[in-house]
Amino acid sequence: MEKIVRYRQIVQQMLSEYGKQKPAYGNIEVETIFDTERDHYQIVYVGWEGQDWVHSCIIHIDIKGGKIWLQWNGTEDDIAADLVTVGVPKEDIVLGFQSPFMRQFTEYAVG
Repeated sequence: MEKIVRYRQIVQQMLSEYGKQKPAYGNIEVETIFDTERDHYQIVYVGWEGQDWVHSCIIHIDIKGGKIWLQWNGTEDDIAADLVTVGVPKEDIVLGFQSPFMRQFTEYAVG
């Protein structure tokens, strides 16, 4: 349980930092969404770019089964590497956006 509490803190801190980065285009709000009860964490862009409505999940991370699942990364940053840098072992990081078959070829957990 102590590990999960630590992972929650790491993920929330990391997303809070990413959430400070506002897009250079449009009238876009950056929302950080933390569901600490179910361990779902996201950054979402919401707003207008000219005449186009923008609603896009930029980062989605879940904590399940004692591991951090990177479900989506729409940034140019290597979030998995950032997690390793702050002390999360690679075997506790799952690249959820990779197919289960392909995960075995990454340096991270398969699930």
